[in-house]
Amino acid sequence: MIRLKVTGMTCQHCERAVSEALAGVSGVDKVIAISHERNEAMVEGSPDVGDLISAVKEEGYEAEAEQ
Repeated sequence: MIRLKVTGMTCQHCERAVSEALAGVSGVDKVIAISHERNEAMVEGSPDVGDLISAVKEEGYEAEAEQ
């Protein structure tokens, strides 16, 4: 599982946009959870973390990998 800290999400629409962006990244098997309240996103699979971050940024949000 890969966990990202995502900032800038404020509502369920934001969560949906981030979820759809992450689901479109090569190597993502499943988007597990997106939460604007916890500022996080979790995915399963073996995608490139940089590609995940880029996909989130293209939607207008900030993201970084959590340790």
